Amino acid sequence: MTPPPAVPAAPVLHPDLRFLLAHPAHFIALGAGSGLPRLAPGTVGTLWAWAAFVLLFPWLDEMAWAWVIGLGTLIGWWACTVTARHLGVADSGHIVWDEVVAFWLVLWLVSPTGLLGQAIAFGLFRLFDAIKVGPMAWADRTFKGFGPRGGFGILLDDFAAAFCTLLVIAGWRFFAHG
Repeated sequence: MTPPPAVPAAPVLHPDLRFLLAHPAHFIALGAGSGLPRLAPGTVGTLWAWAAFVLLFPWLDEMAWAWVIGLGTLIGWWACTVTARHLGVADSGHIVWDEVVAFWLVLWLVSPTGLLGQAIAFGLFRLFDAIKVGPMAWADRTFKGFGPRGGFGILLDDFAAAFCTLLVIAGWRFFAHG
């Protein structure tokens, strides 16, 4: 059995349903299809994460969320690594599992909060994920590429965006509530 090539001959710029279903890693990394849209797949993936969180939150306790996010990160590392290689793009915008697991972390840590608090968290997270400054830029630049290091980098810049989001929310809570 020969190993798959490191990078396909031509990059897959717009994955489709067939690509999504071709490998379990694709299904995970593309956020169960939420990463398929051509326009703003990261935003769509984050919206999917938000909806999934709202549906699952009543059923999972603190320890279950810790396990979901921890295992989601480890499985996501594998899925993002494999999918980036199969797409032939080191960090395709269609890979949205990084947004999903990082935004779950944000929502878990700011809970309990209402819809407005979740919407503010969403806006901040998307802002930090999009602007790629400071820790997000460092993570994006330092861990670019294929293989496990690249898969880790796909996740890391979104965890940096989650960290910055949480810092802003913590600062707001500290100064607003003394």
